[in-house]
Amino acid sequence: MTGRPWETKPWSLGFRREREALWRQLARIVARAEKRRGRLDAGEAVRLPSLYRVVLSSLSVARAAAMDRALREYLESLAARAWLLLYCPRRRARGAFREFLLEKFPAAAKGLGFRFGLAVFFFLAGTALAWILTSTSPEWFYAFVDPSLVKGRDPWASREILEKFLYEGGGLNHALATFAGFLFTHNAQVGILAFSAGIAAGVPAAYLLFTNGLVMGSFLSVYSSKGLLLPFLGWILPHGIPEILAMLLCAAAGLEIGRALLFPGRRTRRDSLVSAGRRGAVVAAGSILLFAWAGLMEGIFRQVVTGDLFRFLAAGVNAGILALWAYNARGKAE
Repeated sequence: MTGRPWETKPWSLGFRREREALWRQLARIVARAEKRRGRLDAGEAVRLPSLYRVVLSSLSVARAAAMDRALREYLESLAARAWLLLYCPRRRARGAFREFLLEKFPAAAKGLGFRFGLAVFFFLAGTALAWILTSTSPEWFYAFVDPSLVKGRDPWASREILEKFLYEGGGLNHALATFAGFLFTHNAQVGILAFSAGIAAGVPAAYLLFTNGLVMGSFLSVYSSKGLLLPFLGWILPHGIPEILAMLLCAAAGLEIGRALLFPGRRTRRDSLVSAGRRGAVVAAGSILLFAWAGLMEGIFRQVVTGDLFRFLAAGVNAGILALWAYNARGKAE
């Protein structure tokens, strides 16, 4: 604290003597913290709240007693700086992103509970049903798959045509980068749709999962029938692992909203929906990162890397990263 402008009025001298040492302590803590971008050591963190209350009390007395303006302005400035330090901590974007990725996102995902298991069930049910029916009767294929997605990959395609689609790659160019951007946008839209559809009692989210499972099962049947199941898995898993996980998380968040709407429990329906919506919004935001990851893998890596070994290695790396994230985040979430 530099200078004592309030000493111009002798009757405020006693008030200042009683409290000035504490004001000085707070001023030093605030000044040091401001130089360190808001960081406090353990001792400063313990002292800051009590010193802040002293300054607020002093400011209240100074205002009530109509003490001189210079004293009031000094205390107001000190209280405002301390308030910013207490309630508006300065965090770097990297730190906020790290907190979201390792704490808030996994905590929200963990809170989905059995809704995530239900999402997995709907997806696998569709996959299994389409695989069985298409393997039994190929005509079922077009009942499950939109013709615009086929591009010659149907049950009547030769092994050579299917192999060409799996291994025909190209150099990294502008077209691939554009394609990656398209895939990210499309997949993210699908995930957000699955999440937002939860307001209709979760039924559309379940339907979306089931129909996506039907498409997956149909293609698995086609490639399996030609002895290309492993190459097909190598082709789809590098991007499919983060993409399918993101889709399941978004759909589970939609199912959570449906649960809150139909079975609010002891809460009011409004409070239950607000809580589910907040959790779901965090899950949806985190899933966008997974969709972006999948878009890069699908639009670039998969087009450039055509060897089965490297594709399975990439899939293993992706699965390992997600497994470590889940294991590390579980404790933080709890």
